[in-house]
Amino acid sequence: MLGLVARLVLGLVLAGSAVLKLASPASSRAALSTFEIHGEYQRWAAWILLIAVEFGLAAEVIAGSDTAAWLAAAFLTVFAAALVGAILRGRAGAPCACFGSRSVVGWTSVARNLVLAACFALLPFLPSGNPSTEAWLGLGLIVALVACIALAIAVLALAREVGMLRLRLGPASALEIPHEGPELGRRIELVDRFPGLPAEGIGLAVFTSEGCHVCRGLAPAIANLSGDPGLSLEVFDESFDADVWNELAIPGSPFALALDADGIVLAKGTFNNLAQLESVLGTANRRRANLEARYN
Repeated sequence: MLGLVARLVLGLVLAGSAVLKLASPASSRAALSTFEIHGEYQRWAAWILLIAVEFGLAAEVIAGSDTAAWLAAAFLTVFAAALVGAILRGRAGAPCACFGSRSVVGWTSVARNLVLAACFALLPFLPSGNPSTEAWLGLGLIVALVACIALAIAVLALAREVGMLRLRLGPASALEIPHEGPELGRRIELVDRFPGLPAEGIGLAVFTSEGCHVCRGLAPAIANLSGDPGLSLEVFDESFDADVWNELAIPGSPFALALDADGIVLAKGTFNNLAQLESVLGTANRRRANLEARYN
């Protein structure tokens, strides 16, 4: 029974990792930017692929597949290598969503993945018998109970995350995540793309993409904002302006950046309606006023 129990435990570890990603979908996808996956579609695809691989390997490992055990060991080794690469790029402490939204890049995460990889690699060498029908039924009952507990935890975690998000942001506020896009207060060369920006005005960069339904629906409202004399508005498409997207690490669309005439990033955020886009401008005006008060 040693081999059977080991397969069950390790399989549940993989399944638990997938469940935790499902419990915090937004933060899990955002964490993929740590590994140089920036486009919204690319992050969705990578997120779905990771969950599918973890669930698939977990099921096959529990079912007794030695091939799945080797593949799981290889999968975790590759992920450990990706974590090492992120550390060497100076991303230590950044979210990795390995086991939930609170997991971060670090040597502890690397060691954990390598230990798990070694455990999966040892599975084929453990003694395994041929369990009776009663043993299989008992094992199935245990798996079902653990799955129910994991599902309950995932639902509670998701409810908590939604609640915290609603407490943190007003209904008309854009979603501003510090590590997405350029850093607040940083000067960026994008200001050169706003030749008509007045000294006291604000440059609003709106990032859209061809497959974004929200972008298409908001296009007329975004165009109307350009009539404001104190505002210079430019739209950057994911395909035609890919260099700008990559340089500024834009997480997806629709996304907005507000700059002053010196190119300082005053506000940013993902928006889904005109009110949220206008909140980016409101935040930019407040921060600029605070900066002027501080230096005067």
